[in-house]
Amino acid sequence: MADVDDAAAAYARTRAAAESIERGGGSGLTVSDLLAKVRTAPPPQPAPPEPAPATVPGPAPAASGGTELDALAATIAAAAGRRLPGGHLAPDADFFDAGGTSVHAVELVAELESTLGVRFDLDEVFADARPLSIARRRLAQAGAAPAPAPAPLPAPVPLRAAPPPPAPATAHDPRTAARPEDLAQILADLALADRLPFTGPPEPVPPRRILLTGATGFLGGHMLLDLLRHSDAHVHCLVRAEDEEQAAARLGAALTSYRLPWSSEVRRRVSVLPGDLRRPRLGLTGERWTALADEVDAVVGVGAAVDFLRGYPSLRGSNVLGTLALAEFAAAGRPKPLHHVSSVAVFNEVGITAMGEDDPLARVDRLVAGYDQSKWAAEVALRRARDHGLVVTALRPGGIGGHTRTGAHNPRDLSSGLLAAFSRFRTVPAFRHLNAAPVDWVSRTAVAVVCEPDAWGYDYHLTGVPNTLDDVVRDMALGGMHVRVQDWDTWRADALARLAADPVPELDFLTRLLRSPTALRLCEATLEGPAATDDRTAALVAALGLPPAARYDARAQLKTFEKLAADGLARLPDRDDPPYLWFTEHAEGRVGPPGGPADTPCSTELTLSIASMHQLVAERRVDVRGELNCPALHPEPVTVTRGAIVVRPDEGIPEQHGSRHPLLAYRLELADAGGGRWWLTGCKHARARRDVWRQTRALTVEIGRAGEPALLAGEIVVPAGSYVRDQIDGIRFDPRLTAAEQRAAKLGWLGWFGLEMGRGLLGPFTRAAAELLDLRRTTTPTERRR
Repeated sequence: MADVDDAAAAYARTRAAAESIERGGGSGLTVSDLLAKVRTAPPPQPAPPEPAPATVPGPAPAASGGTELDALAATIAAAAGRRLPGGHLAPDADFFDAGGTSVHAVELVAELESTLGVRFDLDEVFADARPLSIARRRLAQAGAAPAPAPAPLPAPVPLRAAPPPPAPATAHDPRTAARPEDLAQILADLALADRLPFTGPPEPVPPRRILLTGATGFLGGHMLLDLLRHSDAHVHCLVRAEDEEQAAARLGAALTSYRLPWSSEVRRRVSVLPGDLRRPRLGLTGERWTALADEVDAVVGVGAAVDFLRGYPSLRGSNVLGTLALAEFAAAGRPKPLHHVSSVAVFNEVGITAMGEDDPLARVDRLVAGYDQSKWAAEVALRRARDHGLVVTALRPGGIGGHTRTGAHNPRDLSSGLLAAFSRFRTVPAFRHLNAAPVDWVSRTAVAVVCEPDAWGYDYHLTGVPNTLDDVVRDMALGGMHVRVQDWDTWRADALARLAADPVPELDFLTRLLRSPTALRLCEATLEGPAATDDRTAALVAALGLPPAARYDARAQLKTFEKLAADGLARLPDRDDPPYLWFTEHAEGRVGPPGGPADTPCSTELTLSIASMHQLVAERRVDVRGELNCPALHPEPVTVTRGAIVVRPDEGIPEQHGSRHPLLAYRLELADAGGGRWWLTGCKHARARRDVWRQTRALTVEIGRAGEPALLAGEIVVPAGSYVRDQIDGIRFDPRLTAAEQRAAKLGWLGWFGLEMGRGLLGPFTRAAAELLDLRRTTTPTERRR
């Protein structure tokens, strides 16, 4: 009972202090002081009444006055600590903030269920990952003890435009509404914005010294390099680490993993600053904070905890309190603009009708995912900061796709996971729009805003051109990945069943998302939402002469798909898949011993096919099957067991002396009826002669037994009368393609092949013309002997 009285008295003193601050009393607390109290010393809560014994299996109450709540929290904290870098977790500390991952959370729940013999809800662990909170909810669910509501935080200053009041606990539906306790926490966090200092306008010139957070992340790393490329600024990168050496190593490893340079020139213009967004004053000493606030002239906040499974209490430290600390830093010393990377997740309310740059945000009580709530709270808090004179720019990306040239991607991003699932299972859920853009465009546009003073202080959507369902289906079909459209519930069940039957470790995070009720609502809101509009962004891009937004289509995704496949996430078409399109090729001629007369008839009946347009672009390969009929080889036709044609091998580099340029290279593996193995190689060549049409049809071949030199050599030719009939009019398609897709496939193949052949045929003529015009050219010894 004494413990309860002490806790109540402590809470009363804290509440009195808060009321004094609210009345304007002489407390002298700054926002950093308040954030420190919120982060490190939450107000004590009255202890729950002693529970009835043996209600829930688990640890016994502590011997000296402890409660079942304390004992269960200690057990959970001990189990959680074994999965953390430091090996320890305080009962009131957040598991994820201490270094835990979603994989660790799954392991933790499994261990607790095994050792305690009770079921723990994984979603509840993600919602609030403090052992004390987990224990309180578990006991409340079992009826062992009431779960007291969280105590109010210090300084609940009233907002001028407060969000809607939270729904009563009895009306809470976890599928459609935020938890009441999360709403209370959000309101208290928003009140902290009223404690920010007032400031004046920044000098309207491009920044020369920038504080950047989140440089070790996917978007932040690309923005760091774009800031260095497109400005003269020196960039201070806040990196979570114990010291500068460790911070530099972390930053270098992150940039390298995204295929970005970490060279001496980059390091010369970057200062690495050990710190932590989750700590008061960014984890800096008072002296360093003051000096940096006077030195820096712009703040770019990209750093955030991105996890669609975690709840608001677990994410607020990085995403909300960290943002408030950046706002305080921007107002300290010389006035500085704050460029805050938010997200279109602030609109993730199911049923929202518009997502314009100046449209109202979603209702916070209708946001169910902790990530969405944290980004909403950060933006609304910064709107309060604008009332204090701070110039705040909100940059809202949607899905951030891979780099269009390097293929670098965020392997744990929801967009990457969905792309991988689409390609692996060849199914897509029905959706309205996907608001996604490649990281190189998002980064370049965001940096343009940072470097253009006239653009400061507004909201921008960095979502590119939205993809519709028809766009995605058509792009994948043209890439040889014909997909079926399913409703959301069917697609989710099918994807989970496939992942369970054939686990893909790299997609474990997607499995957890698809099994989480909270994450499912986020996915549904994303897939059912309207297209994001970006009128202000488009106008700025046009005014600055930057590349306009383009749809993130199959061509833009090509390198990313290749990297996703290399990393084990996606599955690209291969030669074992049903062909995308195919046609026949008949050729006939004569062969004989190498160097001897070619007097034996030889013919081929081949089927040429491609699995996807990606195959052509990436490998310039056409697959081959069919038969070779040559009496000198075998009385019966021999079968092509494996074959390929490479278009313009070695980029058409000419053979010795440059008289012949390779157009097509045939490499076939053959088998006869008796089990004998053979090989055939052939090449079509381009020369600077007038018989161009014949050059595209004549194939010089060599044939031999597997592992032995050539036995036969000669030439076979595709008859002129069969070429158009078979290889143009005779093209066949995957029957799943629609008539429009078939026409597009045919035009795509003929356009690509015609361009490659044209380049190959032009090469020798260009070379001959250059040699003819070069009158100063010195003759070679071979030419003099001629």
